Amino acid sequence: MQTDPTAIFEEYNKAKKYKESLGEKGLYEQTKINTRFYSGNQWYGANCGNERPLVRHNVIKRIGDFKMSQTAAKKNKITFFAAGAEQNRQKSGEKKPRREGLDFKGEVTPEEIGALCEALGGYYRFTAESMGLEALAAKVLRQAYLSGTGVLYTYFDGDADTGLTLYGNKIKGDIACEVLSVCDVYFADGEQTDTESQPYIILASEKGKEAVLREAQAFGSALTEENIKADEDGKVTVLTKLFKVYSKDGVSVHCVKVTENGVLREEYDTRLHRYPLAVFRFDEDDGCAYGESEVTYLIPNQIAINRMITASVWSNISLGMPMMVVNGDTVSGDISNDPGQIIRIYGTNEDVAGAIRYVAPPGAAQTLSDSVESLINNTLTQSGANPSALGDERAQNAAAIERLQNAATMPLNVLKWRYREFLRQNAGIWLDFWMNLYGSRGIRTEDENGVWYFPLDPKRYKDISICAAVNEESGEKFEAAEKISVLSNLFDKGVITARQYLSRLPEALLPEKGALISGLKENENEA
Repeated sequence: MQTDPTAIFEEYNKAKKYKESLGEKGLYEQTKINTRFYSGNQWYGANCGNERPLVRHNVIKRIGDFKMSQTAAKKNKITFFAAGAEQNRQKSGEKKPRREGLDFKGEVTPEEIGALCEALGGYYRFTAESMGLEALAAKVLRQAYLSGTGVLYTYFDGDADTGLTLYGNKIKGDIACEVLSVCDVYFADGEQTDTESQPYIILASEKGKEAVLREAQAFGSALTEENIKADEDGKVTVLTKLFKVYSKDGVSVHCVKVTENGVLREEYDTRLHRYPLAVFRFDEDDGCAYGESEVTYLIPNQIAINRMITASVWSNISLGMPMMVVNGDTVSGDISNDPGQIIRIYGTNEDVAGAIRYVAPPGAAQTLSDSVESLINNTLTQSGANPSALGDERAQNAAAIERLQNAATMPLNVLKWRYREFLRQNAGIWLDFWMNLYGSRGIRTEDENGVWYFPLDPKRYKDISICAAVNEESGEKFEAAEKISVLSNLFDKGVITARQYLSRLPEALLPEKGALISGLKENENEA
């Protein structure tokens, strides 16, 4: 059953129906609507014509951009540790190279385990930079904001050139990542939130017939051009099924790829122990494998805001350019309403007075303007994007700034915790690849003594359980302006010296501050 194309497509259609049952409109349609509203296409299908300006005040995008930027604002440091094993870590400030004193022979020592974990941490940072993990994670956040769930898929690219050699032979193959739409990811159990507990996961993709045929030939599939059936757009639905196989040696993830007409790639052992999918849910539901999008519940507010602002703008336009009523019996010439136009009117003074008049339209009630502003502010505040958080309010001192920032971003802590868990999942997936698919190779790491390559031998460390941890790195607390303000106050009160003041100014503000510091009196008191 696990590898039968017919059975796999039945599982796929079952999971598809489950997605279609989520919410009022189903996951697919709701994601399309949410995407339109986020991008600003908020009058789609309203059939309001082109006679009036259709105004948009996009609070959905502002809330989303704020939350996504705040969630990923802080740097998160990934470290690795050996669970249940003694390991010696390098002390902070120690300059002795970690590689000294390690022979990588005989029994694995605590020093070697410590060096391994630190090397893995360094290699993670190198890999994250080279693959652009920050940009990928930002895309995952956006997908999660719009659809409820973001997915980062890691796979092994066997043709990737690593630039490494072993015994004179080039080492090929490295990991690669791709952000998947949750619309293309199908969990076996729609009510199971733990990805690793899923019986199987199906990934769907649409490929051209020629691409599928090339893949079939590469994998020795029995599929031919005649039995690869494409739709009217020339696309073929390809399903990749990932499932776990349990044995006395442990668990291993297996994979099979199929089309409706046959097996594209026969079942094979990926040699991974966990599913290569890091999942981030913007808002979690304990009884659903798919997250919920905040946009879905912001749309009614967004529609109301747009309608009220449009009504207010049209009212102001009408007041500024009122409608003219002309007595055709008295005014014989054409009226253009141009400034300075001379209009000839024949008749009595009463005829002249009644020849032209303006119809004063009713003005918009002040309550409309107040309601618009109130609705916008309430929508922003209830979603956690209050004026303090968005930077619309400014404080007068550093302490006030800190209090405002902490209070404003407190509701986002849960979101940040889920994001860090997503990063931890991804680090564990990468570790799974390194320890099971890499083989013996040097992994690049860097410390105070420069770049070096740790000789990774997965077989040597197969009995050591290594885990990933994620911690938020401390960063700049205030912006440059606030930092300068605090330093100036301290200097004015005599708390710090001129040397201390100059040395702590941002480099971009005073590039040649070193010359000023060196010119200060040598006997100046320093803290």
